[in-house]
Amino acid sequence: FAGYISQVLKNYTDHACDGEYVSLRCPHRTTISIQSSFYGRIVPSHQMCPSRYPHSYATLIKEDVACSVGTSLQKMLDECQDRRSCQFLVNSRLFGADPCPGTSKYLIVWYKCRPNEYKSKVACEDDKLRLSCKKSMVIAIYSAIFGRTQGGSLECPYQNLGMPMIECQSATALQLMIKRCHGKRSCSIYASTYEFGDPCYPGIRKHLNVIYTCDNTPSLVPVDETQPPVLSSSMEPVGISTEMALLSNILAAYAFIT
Repeated sequence: FAGYISQVLKNYTDHACDGEYVSLRCPHRTTISIQSSFYGRIVPSHQMCPSRYPHSYATLIKEDVACSVGTSLQKMLDECQDRRSCQFLVNSRLFGADPCPGTSKYLIVWYKCRPNEYKSKVACEDDKLRLSCKKSMVIAIYSAIFGRTQGGSLECPYQNLGMPMIECQSATALQLMIKRCHGKRSCSIYASTYEFGDPCYPGIRKHLNVIYTCDNTPSLVPVDETQPPVLSSSMEPVGISTEMALLSNILAAYAFIT
């Protein structure tokens, strides 16, 4: 069960160069939830996904490394959202007009595995949140937010004290909820700054929103994390993990700003 939960909570990243297949998959009883996507090129081809065709040095230095397609997220949602697995061939024709013809591109996708059935509970600041499952079933936390989200909460309306509506969230809410409730039949916690710290400006009323599921199947099939990522012969193996880590951070920031 612990292995299953670690798979559900994990943020996955997958990528493929032009002309390769991208393949996403989730454990049993979960489906793909696309978080973000990027198609284009923002690093030189000698660092990631080199062109399949020989290029002269003069051509390489003209390569467009500020190229991105705005339709990549919608394409991934259309192809993979709410499915157990999906696979398709990556090429520029899938994403509409090519913003940088002649430049080899790649697709990077961030996704999570969402339980097929889940519950949601909200507690306003300083109220107690109680979670419970039926006998022989235990709690699996999927997400937890403590703070104030842009959409707000119907159960805990925003109190306008002359301050603008600003989104603020605790960075440790998920970890704390897992520690308190993971694998238990019931648990309780106060939605308080004593427990979660205060991620907001003074005077902003916060709430705790938890999404969880109850499960009694400890032997669900997980995605194999022990295997190293498969790189095609067209990809440069040296320094890929470092480049991907750096690229993931850059693109995550880019996606958030967008």
